[in-house]
Amino acid sequence: MDHTTIAVDVAKSVFEVAVSDRPGHVSRRERLTRGRFLEFFANRPATTVLMEACGSAHHWSRQINQLGHKVVLLPAHCVRRYVMGNKTDRGDAKALLEAYRNDQIRPVPVKTINQQALVSLHRIRSGWMATRTARLNTVRGLLREFGITIAVGARQVLPRLGELLEDAESAVPDALRGVLFEAGEEIRELERKIRSVERQLKALAHEMPLVGRLQSIPGIGLLTSTALVAFVGDAARFPTGRHLASYLGLTPRERSSGLVRRLGRISKRGDAYLRMLLIHGARAVLWHAKKPSQQDRLRSWGLAVEQRRGHNKAAAAVANKLARICWAVWTREREYTKQRAA
Repeated sequence: MDHTTIAVDVAKSVFEVAVSDRPGHVSRRERLTRGRFLEFFANRPATTVLMEACGSAHHWSRQINQLGHKVVLLPAHCVRRYVMGNKTDRGDAKALLEAYRNDQIRPVPVKTINQQALVSLHRIRSGWMATRTARLNTVRGLLREFGITIAVGARQVLPRLGELLEDAESAVPDALRGVLFEAGEEIRELERKIRSVERQLKALAHEMPLVGRLQSIPGIGLLTSTALVAFVGDAARFPTGRHLASYLGLTPRERSSGLVRRLGRISKRGDAYLRMLLIHGARAVLWHAKKPSQQDRLRSWGLAVEQRRGHNKAAAAVANKLARICWAVWTREREYTKQRAA
């Protein structure tokens, strides 16, 4: 393999390419259109290609890998620190070369087609969930202006809205009845689409034994297990479960100096969607731990933390523990075994 390194600043239609023959030096620059991009790499000997892990980067990485090159994806927020001066395509390409020299920056694995499909399903479902929540809140807020309140819970909105629209004597003005009916239909359509995506995720999960093993862990369901496989890729790239928990932003932020060690709240680095799923799973573990029939070592430990530090801190601690258990189940290729409470 050639010892030169090629940095590519990916864009929609124009790609900035910087070729480096030795560390810290750019020997050649190219500005390629989409049609000439793959042709440029097809005519070069196998070498290392650097790109930011951003939109369409995984697609181009798969294409370039097929040409015999080695593609390294670097986290975009880490590369940004190496940009000197103003942000330009040339500056971004040079920053990639500088960031690659830092061995503390962990590359992002190139996603396969199946992983990319899982990510897309989760992104679409998440967008529809956000739209559904916005519509529910809009309906609640509009009805509140006329003195009509709806009980807490998303499932309470549509039945209550139907009762109000069917009652001709209700306080809902006639001018709003048609619009509110359409809003209710839109919410029902969004819920139908969300269920459709979940069925597709379930069908894909049946083809992945790893997803089934992850679902044996308390608090890890269909969404969390498929999201871990899609977003993390390969857990073996983390030396320990602690590293995976840190990657997901579930470890304390540290501000230490000398002999004084200061640990604060969780760092919230990494993917916010994955962290949210693990936190919700941890809350479910704590909820079921209050039933005597559900007691085991993990749940007993979570309850003890909750009594000492409160529910929210206990949820973050259990989420950290779940991430480490996921790493163990993933790397050892065996299902989770429930342990008796001490």
